[in-house]
Amino acid sequence: MSTSRTIKRALILRCGALGDLIYATAVIDALRTQYGDISIDFITTPGTGKLFENDPRVHQIFPLKHKKIPIWLSPQKRAIIRASKENPYNLLISLEFGKQFKSLIKAIHATHKTGMGILETAENQTINRGEATKYYYRDIIDTAILTNAKPTLFGTSLDHLKAKVSLPEHYLVIAPSNSHNQKKGLNYRAWPFEHWRTLIQTLSTEIAIVIVGARGEEAFFDHIKPYPANVTDLVAQLSISELITTVQHAQGLICTDSATGHIGAAIDTPTFVLMGPNNPITDSPYKSNTNSVHPISLQLPCSPCYKTQTMKQCTDNICMSQITPTIILESLKSANIL
Repeated sequence: MSTSRTIKRALILRCGALGDLIYATAVIDALRTQYGDISIDFITTPGTGKLFENDPRVHQIFPLKHKKIPIWLSPQKRAIIRASKENPYNLLISLEFGKQFKSLIKAIHATHKTGMGILETAENQTINRGEATKYYYRDIIDTAILTNAKPTLFGTSLDHLKAKVSLPEHYLVIAPSNSHNQKKGLNYRAWPFEHWRTLIQTLSTEIAIVIVGARGEEAFFDHIKPYPANVTDLVAQLSISELITTVQHAQGLICTDSATGHIGAAIDTPTFVLMGPNNPITDSPYKSNTNSVHPISLQLPCSPCYKTQTMKQCTDNICMSQITPTIILESLKSANIL
């Protein structure tokens, strides 16, 4: 390692989607294990920063809404730079490639800077993105610590959650939606509504079901209603911290490729994620030595195809539609969830 062990203040830059930020949380315990009593701040988008509302390991969140605006026009960027000037950081880790971050990275006051765009790392399509993210701070973390680093999250207290919503004693969480559900055209990550209805109907005869989804997605869930008995509808009712705790106390989680799947893996809830156009190795929730992640993929000859011409030309989305409810049920039984 090229840095000394006197690092007491670190700043992490990660302004991507919520799933990307969850991958990045592996850096927190890695830094704490390596350097002991260290103060860790994050630069995130205003929405994803709520991930840390109940995380005692994170000292401060700097929100950055408009990433492309130059420093002189961005009060948020100037606030970050000013704070770093008043109390300089020992370490800045950038987990962003975009050129819109270069001037901000340069302007932040930090003794040592590392990460994307600074520490050279070859792109690797054979490992999970959570593992690949760890490569960008390998110069300041011992290899053994880096190997064991994994995403971890803190939710709200269970007492707080139970005071707000009614949860069954034993339940499965189902998260049918994903961040692409309101985009025009075909949602390539979506599972057919009729499959969700069949799966929910079948599972609800064996175990209580809790349905979760974000605010603004209510119309999506109208397509899989009415719900049978033994189903609790918590769509649009939970903050990120409350969602973490809801998933944490579940027997298992079933979802499409979404941030909810990354939450499940980070809190060691058995997670069954339907992977269609995305790569089940690189894009699935991070699998560690303490969790149970089950990417469900048909591995068709045309998959993975995400962001390729093959996906753009696809009209029937067979990589998702041909995953049957029976396949999900068999996966649950094989993992002793039912």
